[in-house]
Amino acid sequence: MEAVEQASMARILVVEDDAKLSSQIERFLTRYHYDVTIQNNGLAAIEQIQTEQPDVVILDLMLPGADGFDICRAVRAHYQGAILMLTASEDDMDHVAGLELGADDFLIKPIHPRVLLAHIKLLLRKQAAVPAVPAPPVVAAETRTSSKNAPMVFGSLTLHPLQRVVELNGDEVPLTPAEFDVLHLLANRSEEIVSREAMLRHLRGIEYDGLDRSVDVKVSALRRKLGDNLSQPRRIITVRAKGYLFVPDAW
Repeated sequence: MEAVEQASMARILVVEDDAKLSSQIERFLTRYHYDVTIQNNGLAAIEQIQTEQPDVVILDLMLPGADGFDICRAVRAHYQGAILMLTASEDDMDHVAGLELGADDFLIKPIHPRVLLAHIKLLLRKQAAVPAVPAPPVVAAETRTSSKNAPMVFGSLTLHPLQRVVELNGDEVPLTPAEFDVLHLLANRSEEIVSREAMLRHLRGIEYDGLDRSVDVKVSALRRKLGDNLSQPRRIITVRAKGYLFVPDAW
Protein backbone atom coordinates (compact mmCIF):
# COMPACT_ATOMS: atom_id res chain seq x y z
CA MET A 1 0.00 0.00 0.00
CA GLU A 2 2.80 2.42 0.88
CA ALA A 3 4.50 1.86 -2.49
CA VAL A 4 1.25 2.52 -4.35
CA GLU A 5 0.58 5.71 -2.38
CA GLN A 6 4.10 6.95 -3.05
CA ALA A 7 3.72 6.25 -6.76
CA SER A 8 0.33 7.99 -6.90
CA MET A 9 1.92 11.17 -5.59
CA ALA A 10 4.78 11.12 -8.08
CA ARG A 11 4.34 13.39 -11.09
CA ILE A 12 6.31 12.51 -14.22
CA LEU A 13 6.80 14.70 -17.27
CA VAL A 14 7.75 12.81 -20.45
CA VAL A 15 9.53 15.11 -22.90
CA GLU A 16 9.62 13.05 -26.08
CA ASP A 17 8.66 13.90 -29.68
CA ASP A 18 8.11 10.27 -30.67
CA ALA A 19 4.34 10.06 -30.15
CA LYS A 20 4.27 6.26 -30.15
CA LEU A 21 7.04 5.94 -27.55
CA SER A 22 5.67 8.68 -25.28
CA SER A 23 2.22 7.07 -25.41
CA GLN A 24 3.68 3.67 -24.51
CA ILE A 25 5.57 5.17 -21.57
CA GLU A 26 2.44 6.97 -20.38
CA ARG A 27 0.28 3.82 -20.53
CA PHE A 28 2.87 1.72 -18.72
CA LEU A 29 3.59 4.19 -15.92
CA THR A 30 -0.09 4.98 -15.42
CA ARG A 31 -0.60 1.30 -14.59
CA TYR A 32 1.72 1.89 -11.64
CA HIS A 33 -0.27 4.92 -10.47
CA TYR A 34 2.11 7.61 -11.66
CA ASP A 35 0.68 10.95 -12.79
CA VAL A 36 2.12 11.28 -16.31
CA THR A 37 2.15 14.33 -18.62
CA ILE A 38 3.61 14.42 -22.13
CA GLN A 39 5.41 17.30 -23.82
CA ASN A 40 6.83 17.00 -27.34
CA ASN A 41 8.57 20.35 -27.76
CA GLY A 42 11.85 21.25 -26.14
CA LEU A 43 11.23 24.99 -25.73
CA ALA A 44 7.80 24.42 -24.21
CA ALA A 45 9.30 21.82 -21.89
CA ILE A 46 11.67 24.35 -20.32
CA GLU A 47 8.81 26.53 -19.12
CA GLN A 48 6.69 23.55 -18.12
CA ILE A 49 9.44 22.00 -15.99
CA GLN A 50 10.13 25.25 -14.17
CA THR A 51 6.44 26.01 -13.63
CA GLU A 52 5.10 22.57 -12.70
CA GLN A 53 8.17 21.13 -10.93
CA PRO A 54 7.41 17.44 -11.67
CA ASP A 55 9.10 14.81 -9.51
CA VAL A 56 10.84 13.20 -12.50
CA VAL A 57 11.46 14.43 -16.04
CA ILE A 58 12.00 11.72 -18.64
CA LEU A 59 13.91 13.73 -21.22
CA ASP A 60 14.74 12.72 -24.78
CA LEU A 61 18.07 13.99 -26.06
CA MET A 62 16.94 14.94 -29.56
CA LEU A 63 13.92 17.28 -29.59
CA PRO A 64 12.48 20.08 -31.71
CA GLY A 65 12.92 23.60 -30.35
CA ALA A 66 15.62 22.73 -27.82
CA ASP A 67 17.50 19.49 -27.28
CA GLY A 68 17.95 17.65 -24.01
CA PHE A 69 21.26 19.38 -23.28
CA ASP A 70 19.69 22.81 -23.76
CA ILE A 71 16.82 21.88 -21.46
CA CYS A 72 19.13 20.61 -18.71
CA ARG A 73 21.21 23.77 -18.96
CA ALA A 74 18.14 25.99 -18.78
CA VAL A 75 16.24 24.34 -15.91
CA ARG A 76 18.75 22.70 -13.63
CA ALA A 77 19.32 25.71 -11.37
CA HIS A 78 15.57 26.16 -10.86
CA TYR A 79 14.34 22.57 -10.88
CA GLN A 80 14.58 20.35 -7.79
CA GLY A 81 13.38 17.05 -9.27
CA ALA A 82 15.24 14.32 -11.13
CA ILE A 83 16.11 14.22 -14.83
CA LEU A 84 16.28 10.84 -16.57
CA MET A 85 17.69 11.36 -20.04
CA LEU A 86 16.87 9.06 -22.97
CA THR A 87 19.28 8.68 -25.87
CA ALA A 88 19.79 6.44 -28.85
CA SER A 89 23.52 7.15 -28.65
CA GLU A 90 26.02 4.99 -26.79
CA ASP A 91 28.65 7.72 -27.03
CA ASP A 92 30.21 8.20 -23.59
CA MET A 93 30.73 11.90 -24.32
CA ASP A 94 26.97 12.43 -24.62
CA HIS A 95 26.50 10.80 -21.24
CA VAL A 96 29.26 12.85 -19.63
CA ALA A 97 27.90 16.08 -21.11
CA GLY A 98 24.38 15.28 -19.90
CA LEU A 99 25.56 14.48 -16.38
CA GLU A 100 27.65 17.64 -16.23
CA LEU A 101 24.63 19.70 -17.30
CA GLY A 102 22.45 18.19 -14.61
CA ALA A 103 20.97 14.89 -15.77
CA ASP A 104 20.66 12.40 -12.90
CA ASP A 105 20.52 9.22 -14.94
CA PHE A 106 20.67 7.84 -18.49
CA LEU A 107 18.84 5.15 -20.42
CA ILE A 108 19.80 4.01 -23.92
CA LYS A 109 17.03 3.32 -26.42
CA PRO A 110 15.32 0.97 -27.08
CA ILE A 111 13.88 1.11 -23.59
CA HIS A 112 12.55 -1.87 -21.67
CA PRO A 113 9.56 -0.67 -19.59
CA ARG A 114 10.65 -2.62 -16.50
CA VAL A 115 14.09 -1.09 -16.61
CA LEU A 116 12.58 2.38 -16.97
CA LEU A 117 10.38 1.70 -13.94
CA ALA A 118 13.37 0.55 -11.89
CA HIS A 119 15.29 3.73 -12.74
CA ILE A 120 12.31 5.92 -11.82
CA LYS A 121 11.86 4.16 -8.48
CA LEU A 122 15.54 4.58 -7.72
CA LEU A 123 15.43 8.30 -8.53
CA LEU A 124 12.36 8.76 -6.33
CA ARG A 125 14.01 6.89 -3.46
CA LYS A 126 17.03 9.16 -3.74
CA GLN A 127 14.76 12.19 -3.61
CA ALA A 128 12.89 10.82 -0.62
CA ALA A 129 16.19 10.33 1.21
CA VAL A 130 17.14 13.99 0.94
CA PRO A 131 14.82 15.21 3.76
CA ALA A 132 16.29 12.39 5.91
CA VAL A 133 13.09 11.31 7.63
CA PRO A 134 14.46 8.55 9.89
CA ALA A 135 11.35 6.69 11.06
CA PRO A 136 10.15 4.87 7.91
CA PRO A 137 13.54 3.33 6.98
CA VAL A 138 14.06 2.03 10.51
CA VAL A 139 10.64 0.36 10.61
CA ALA A 140 11.15 -1.14 7.17
CA ALA A 141 14.55 -2.53 8.17
CA GLU A 142 13.15 -4.07 11.32
CA THR A 143 10.27 -5.62 9.38
CA ARG A 144 12.64 -7.13 6.85
CA THR A 145 14.85 -8.51 9.59
CA SER A 146 11.98 -10.08 11.53
CA SER A 147 10.54 -11.71 8.41
CA LYS A 148 13.76 -12.61 6.61
CA ASN A 149 12.97 -16.34 6.87
CA ALA A 150 9.33 -16.01 5.77
CA PRO A 151 8.37 -17.45 2.37
CA MET A 152 8.73 -15.03 -0.54
CA VAL A 153 5.84 -15.36 -2.98
CA PHE A 154 5.83 -13.93 -6.50
CA GLY A 155 2.81 -15.32 -8.35
CA SER A 156 3.58 -18.99 -9.08
CA LEU A 157 7.11 -18.71 -7.63
CA THR A 158 7.78 -19.29 -3.92
CA LEU A 159 11.15 -19.08 -2.17
CA HIS A 160 11.61 -20.62 1.29
CA PRO A 161 14.78 -18.95 2.63
CA LEU A 162 15.01 -21.03 5.79
CA GLN A 163 14.70 -24.37 3.97
CA ARG A 164 16.48 -22.99 0.87
CA VAL A 165 13.75 -24.46 -1.30
CA VAL A 166 12.18 -22.98 -4.45
CA GLU A 167 8.78 -23.97 -5.81
CA LEU A 168 7.30 -23.07 -9.19
CA ASN A 169 3.62 -23.84 -9.79
CA GLY A 170 3.71 -25.97 -6.63
CA ASP A 171 6.62 -28.14 -7.81
CA GLU A 172 10.04 -28.00 -6.18
CA VAL A 173 12.78 -26.75 -8.52
CA PRO A 174 16.20 -28.38 -7.94
CA LEU A 175 18.76 -25.58 -7.57
CA THR A 176 22.39 -25.68 -6.55
CA PRO A 177 23.27 -23.70 -3.40
CA ALA A 178 24.91 -21.00 -5.52
CA GLU A 179 21.88 -20.75 -7.83
CA PHE A 180 19.57 -20.37 -4.84
CA ASP A 181 21.80 -17.61 -3.44
CA VAL A 182 21.66 -15.70 -6.74
CA LEU A 183 17.87 -16.06 -7.00
CA HIS A 184 17.33 -15.08 -3.36
CA LEU A 185 19.50 -11.98 -3.75
CA LEU A 186 17.68 -10.86 -6.90
CA ALA A 187 14.23 -11.60 -5.44
CA ASN A 188 15.09 -9.79 -2.23
CA ARG A 189 15.92 -6.72 -4.33
CA SER A 190 13.12 -7.16 -6.86
CA GLU A 191 12.63 -4.30 -9.35
CA GLU A 192 16.15 -3.08 -8.57
CA ILE A 193 19.03 -3.46 -10.98
CA VAL A 194 21.69 -5.54 -9.23
CA SER A 195 25.15 -5.22 -10.73
CA ARG A 196 27.56 -8.11 -11.23
CA GLU A 197 29.94 -6.27 -8.89
CA ALA A 198 27.35 -6.20 -6.11
CA MET A 199 26.40 -9.82 -6.69
CA LEU A 200 29.97 -11.09 -6.52
CA ARG A 201 30.71 -9.06 -3.40
CA HIS A 202 27.56 -10.34 -1.70
CA LEU A 203 27.83 -13.96 -2.79
CA ARG A 204 31.56 -14.60 -2.85
CA GLY A 205 33.14 -11.62 -1.12
CA ILE A 206 35.31 -10.78 -4.13
CA GLU A 207 35.55 -7.84 -6.51
CA TYR A 208 34.40 -8.14 -10.12
CA ASP A 209 37.40 -8.11 -12.48
CA GLY A 210 35.39 -7.63 -15.66
CA LEU A 211 36.07 -11.20 -16.77
CA ASP A 212 34.36 -13.41 -14.20
CA ARG A 213 31.26 -14.93 -15.86
CA SER A 214 30.14 -17.11 -12.93
CA VAL A 215 27.16 -14.87 -12.19
CA ASP A 216 26.03 -14.96 -15.83
CA VAL A 217 26.29 -18.76 -15.88
CA LYS A 218 24.12 -19.05 -12.76
CA VAL A 219 21.51 -16.62 -14.10
CA SER A 220 21.33 -18.63 -17.36
CA ALA A 221 20.82 -21.81 -15.35
CA LEU A 222 18.07 -20.15 -13.30
CA ARG A 223 16.27 -18.99 -16.43
CA ARG A 224 16.36 -22.50 -17.85
CA LYS A 225 15.16 -24.17 -14.64
CA LEU A 226 12.48 -21.57 -13.94
CA GLY A 227 10.98 -21.55 -17.41
CA ASP A 228 12.15 -18.11 -18.49
CA ASN A 229 12.62 -17.35 -22.18
CA LEU A 230 16.37 -17.70 -22.80
CA SER A 231 16.40 -15.52 -25.93
CA GLN A 232 14.00 -12.86 -24.59
CA PRO A 233 13.86 -13.25 -20.80
CA ARG A 234 10.96 -11.58 -19.01
CA ARG A 235 11.42 -12.82 -15.44
CA ILE A 236 15.11 -12.14 -14.86
CA ILE A 237 16.12 -9.38 -17.25
CA THR A 238 19.63 -8.49 -18.35
CA VAL A 239 20.23 -4.73 -18.23
CA ARG A 240 23.12 -4.07 -20.57
CA ALA A 241 26.28 -2.82 -18.84
CA LYS A 242 24.43 -2.63 -15.51
CA GLY A 243 23.42 -6.07 -14.24
CA TYR A 244 20.21 -8.04 -13.66
CA LEU A 245 16.61 -7.16 -12.78
CA PHE A 246 14.14 -9.55 -11.10
CA VAL A 247 10.57 -8.82 -12.28
CA PRO A 248 8.22 -9.71 -9.38
CA ASP A 249 4.92 -9.82 -11.25
CA ALA A 250 6.15 -11.83 -14.26
CA TRP A 251 5.80 -15.22 -12.52
